[in-house]
Amino acid sequence: MSSDDHTNHEGFKKPITRRDFLKVAGVGGAALGLAGGLSGALAACGTTSSGDSGGGSSAGAEGREIKVGFVAPLTGPLAAFGEADQFCVDQWNAAVKDGLATADGVVHPINIIMKDSQSDSNRAAQVAGDLMTNDAVDIMMVASTPDTVVPVADQAEALGVPCVSNDCPWQAYYFGRQKDPANPVPFKWTYHFFWGSGEAAGVFIDLWDKLDTNKKIGVMWPNDADGNAWSDPKTGMPTFYGPAGYTFVNPGKFQNGTEDFTAQIGKFKAADCQILNGVMIPPDFTNFWKQSYQQGFKPIIATMAKAILFPSALEALGEIGYGLTSEVWWSPNHPYKSSLTGQSCQEVADAYESSTGKQWTQPIMHYAVFEVVADAIKRTENIDDKESILSAVVATEIETICGPVNWAGGTNNPVQNVSTTPLVGGQWIKGTKYPFDLAIVGNKLAADIPITAELQPIQY
Repeated sequence: MSSDDHTNHEGFKKPITRRDFLKVAGVGGAALGLAGGLSGALAACGTTSSGDSGGGSSAGAEGREIKVGFVAPLTGPLAAFGEADQFCVDQWNAAVKDGLATADGVVHPINIIMKDSQSDSNRAAQVAGDLMTNDAVDIMMVASTPDTVVPVADQAEALGVPCVSNDCPWQAYYFGRQKDPANPVPFKWTYHFFWGSGEAAGVFIDLWDKLDTNKKIGVMWPNDADGNAWSDPKTGMPTFYGPAGYTFVNPGKFQNGTEDFTAQIGKFKAADCQILNGVMIPPDFTNFWKQSYQQGFKPIIATMAKAILFPSALEALGEIGYGLTSEVWWSPNHPYKSSLTGQSCQEVADAYESSTGKQWTQPIMHYAVFEVVADAIKRTENIDDKESILSAVVATEIETICGPVNWAGGTNNPVQNVSTTPLVGGQWIKGTKYPFDLAIVGNKLAADIPITAELQPIQY
């Protein structure tokens, strides 16, 4: 969707835009002078501009409209990650419908403009560039895997626009963007909050230690940003397996979209791998796991990152999905509250299920990106100065629905631009209201998040 499109991705009409106003008035931009003059003319008409997903702007506000860009994979193979993003936008707009006051006390209407990356890294970079250059957003937001987050963050860094992100393991976000990963340099404009490979490995090993296995892991690492980060011998998973007493069998990287996994399954069977681990996109894992059943590969525990975060992914597997385990970065059981509304995680999940008719899903955590942005806007001294917005972002110290976020150099800051968030282990079990429930079965790294069930080996 281009920046000139004045409907959202569902086709809803938008209020008059700046360009539409000029057409109606029959004048060029120069006739109205600077942007401030145009804003005044629009205010006099009682309208504000809006983006793809609508704005939360309020007519008659004292300050100018603040534009917030948001890139998400609404379509394509990563669409499950973006499934809750329209809900998040709707919630954000409702929370700031009366605008936000900056540090000088001026209340500004907020316009959140969401663009679809179509699950493509090049497309993500393109629409991010459009948001920053054509839409002139004041601050960027992005979530959903390195394929979305990294290109958007790179564009923000290049164009000098503050950018806040989550839902991307931090090593892929930080080291994956470095020209020389061996000598990393801090980024200026881009700040991220999420867990990393160390937290994931800690959660996985905690689960595996609970069961009696031969400690042999079959790993599935694709040839993509996630797979490259997870397999890195210096910063990825291999650095954690050995010290914990585990060995792994790596059949080699595969391309996303692979349909036949016979070779990998054969190697895992030959090596008697009793643990399965990796980071796969949902369609690929669905194929892999069905073929594993057909070909007799039956590990005691299968812990697959990324692919089985979502109820929809488990429903695609059916009965063979019960017992699968994964990382859990957000759930209704997390004991945190929204800084925007004061809602608990359970209340946010309930709102999602009520408004969409779908089961809650982990990417509701994306809600926290705007929590951080809204908090930074309220502390910004000069909204017309991106350096001032950036200073507010850097000084963030806030509690969100995914826990505390700060970049002030505390214990959860492995590098300057990253704040790590809590991570626990989950297992898919038979549900009551829905076919599958995601139970918390390991909380070694985040004891404040309660365990809700005991880990069980897969039942074949």
